[in-house]
Amino acid sequence: MSLLCQVITPFWRDCLGSFFGDLRANRRRETYSLIQLALPICGAQLAQAGMSVVDVMMTGRQSATALAAVSVGSSLWMPLMLFMTGTLMGLTPIVAHFLGGQRTANVRPAVQQALWVALAMGIVSAVILWQAVMPIFHLMNVPLQVAEQSAAYLAAVAFGMPGIALFQALRAFSDGMNHTRPALWISLVGLAVNIPSNYVLIYGGDGLTALFGDVLPANLEALPALGALGCGIATAFSMWMMAITMALYTSKSHAYGDVSLWRRFSLPHWASMRELLTVGVPIGVSIFVEVTLFTLIALFIASLGEVTVAAHQVALNYTTILFMLPMSLSMALTVRVGNTLGQARPNMARLVAWNGILISLVVAALNSTLLWLTAEPVIELYTNNDEVKTMALSLIALAVLYQVSDSLQANLAGALRGYKDTRIVMLITLFSYWFVGLMGGHWLGIHGINGLFLPLGVHGYWIGLIAGLSTAALLLGLRLQHISQRAIRL
Repeated sequence: MSLLCQVITPFWRDCLGSFFGDLRANRRRETYSLIQLALPICGAQLAQAGMSVVDVMMTGRQSATALAAVSVGSSLWMPLMLFMTGTLMGLTPIVAHFLGGQRTANVRPAVQQALWVALAMGIVSAVILWQAVMPIFHLMNVPLQVAEQSAAYLAAVAFGMPGIALFQALRAFSDGMNHTRPALWISLVGLAVNIPSNYVLIYGGDGLTALFGDVLPANLEALPALGALGCGIATAFSMWMMAITMALYTSKSHAYGDVSLWRRFSLPHWASMRELLTVGVPIGVSIFVEVTLFTLIALFIASLGEVTVAAHQVALNYTTILFMLPMSLSMALTVRVGNTLGQARPNMARLVAWNGILISLVVAALNSTLLWLTAEPVIELYTNNDEVKTMALSLIALAVLYQVSDSLQANLAGALRGYKDTRIVMLITLFSYWFVGLMGGHWLGIHGINGLFLPLGVHGYWIGLIAGLSTAALLLGLRLQHISQRAIRL
């Protein structure tokens, strides 16, 4: 036994020493490349999130019914859009592999087939929003006036679903080509279009008169105030503006080298779509699972009272904004790992992946510090209710703890997407989020643990979140170690 230890210990010491030595040698260059990709992605995510914030703020000023209609409607179309976005994100590692391997001739047909997939998904989503929402509202016991306005809002948004799907496909292509800035600028274009469109369509002529006075022509003063419906029209218009602008950019820009994306457009070809769907659908399912986790928690705690629901929403809203940075880092890491694997450099890909994971820990520490230092003044912006503020602060204290596991699991998943390993990630996500996070949190919140402590209410659900995210981080870390080692052996 001692002889075996004398043989194995130096072997592992040499392997780990070599790995960490290579990691230190490449750390600065890789960190710079990763951050350079991640920051524009983060800006684009914030700009797109800003559109939802604008919708809520503007409809809230028009009427409480319009605000409720938009809020309820968003809970239906946002998961559909995120599922489409996740599925189309499968294009990013495919393009990154082609680019890294200097096989750019394969990029154009892959992206064109992704655009067909995006168009089909957008149309199906639109049909769902046109046909299925009223039965869902009846099941949810949504008040009739809110349901009718929300259905009108969703009918308008439905026209934009193919547009946003096409935009996300083109964004995935651009990200895979290491060109992440267009998504930022075009998302800002979408936001810039959304704000004035919302104002005109939600408030109508009365709003314009309040803004500009009586100098407006009579036909503008007579514009109707469409409320929630106007918000839906503005959202759909912004979606198509983003898609058209991105299409024009990708057709004119020289940033994509010899990839002439819009030349000789190919017809749909199932065999060519298969790789995208194989890689992308599990990503879409994983994102859908994550979104529904928070939706279901919100439904479960609804019976715990208005203060609890308000505190949960305030804490969740703030932490979601901070999550944009680790999520953007994750998307950039997919590109870097995919590029490096495409160059047939599996050892370097492993270094790129784990360097990204180390950076994610730094980001987690930054987010935790920001939460700790800014929680009280930020919560003051949300509410004047002392009970809500006290409970929200206690939830944010738990959120400080889960920043590490949340950032880790997001970036481990991003690195694995770079390896095109998405099915196991989906299964890990399902188990960690729904079984450990949701079911465990529900048990702690409603039942507690006999003999140890009483039901914890909303805090039990947040402890469940910590457990679920930590489980996901552990399992995804083991998976990345296995996949990266296997790629080296092949």
